[in-house]
Amino acid sequence: MASLNLNGIEKSYGSLKVVHGIDLEIADGEFIVLVGPSGCGKSTLLRMIAGLEAITEGEVRIGGSVVNWEAPKDRGIAMVFQNYALYPHMTVEDNMAFALQLAHRTPADIHERVDRAAAMLGLEAYLKRYPRELSGGQRQRVAMGRALVRDPKVFLFDEPLSNLDAKLRVQMRTEIRELQQRLKTTTVYVTHDQVEAMTMADRIVVMNAGRIEQVGTPLELYDRPANRFVGGFIGSPAMNMLEGAFEKTETGTSFRSAQGAVFAVPPQVAGGVVPGAGAFGIRPEDLTLAPGSGLRAKVVVIEPTGAETMLRCVSDGEALTVVLRERPGVLPGDEVELAVRPGAGVWFDAAGRNCAVLKN
Repeated sequence: MASLNLNGIEKSYGSLKVVHGIDLEIADGEFIVLVGPSGCGKSTLLRMIAGLEAITEGEVRIGGSVVNWEAPKDRGIAMVFQNYALYPHMTVEDNMAFALQLAHRTPADIHERVDRAAAMLGLEAYLKRYPRELSGGQRQRVAMGRALVRDPKVFLFDEPLSNLDAKLRVQMRTEIRELQQRLKTTTVYVTHDQVEAMTMADRIVVMNAGRIEQVGTPLELYDRPANRFVGGFIGSPAMNMLEGAFEKTETGTSFRSAQGAVFAVPPQVAGGVVPGAGAFGIRPEDLTLAPGSGLRAKVVVIEPTGAETMLRCVSDGEALTVVLRERPGVLPGDEVELAVRPGAGVWFDAAGRNCAVLKN
């Protein structure tokens, strides 16, 4: 196990720069998730940590040592890929043992490590099978076992669950998190699925266009996004954004949406507000049905999920999503009025920055 430090990491392909000065400190034993839309640079960053991509500028330190020029096999890392990358002509046991054989480990050491990893992953009954005889989840466990037997300083996961069905993804992300908590190995996990990020990470790194937008715990990012990009990306369903303008009067600060609804801005936020254009971000679960509230919308689609009911609405051409614990007696086409739960919502200035962060 070891800490992992990225200092001024940049990546360019000719004149095209795709990663811009990444600085990140990852503590020993921490589970970090890199998340962001396709093309944001998260997988490229992971590959630079692994040594599969050359670093244009900056340093990667593992356990305090610079590893920029070390081969992947010498960095003390183990990587689990999206496509499993198992040898089809080898049994599960041979797939897991292959890297140890290349490292000239003794047969007794190889046998002990493979057996230990198989027991951790529930693969004891499958050691003599071939990959074609396994399910997708079992193949992913073998890929994890192949990484586990090396006792790495750092685990790297590159979207390992994207090929699995929804139910199996939930099961596997729980197993990966439990395994990491048991081993306490420093882990960097790449995904575009922010639900995976929220449920697995100690801290999340939100990336966009080759830059870090915000780093924090899942709940910090959910409750206090630094900007509109983070607010809109973290959370499922996504945060609603009401466009409008801030107004300051003798009685306080308010926000008037484009639909004409007026919301009082809390005093603890008002210090970071500048009169003019802005936006009010509201989580879907923070909207409720409330006749007479002033924010009118038309129900377009109703999506019952059992425990919750999701309303897809439109208000003056702007889409709004409402998540209700109760089962409302409304139908598509009905007009409803919405209210924001007291104390909820995030206020953004014209540049998309969180006004509460500016005040602080």
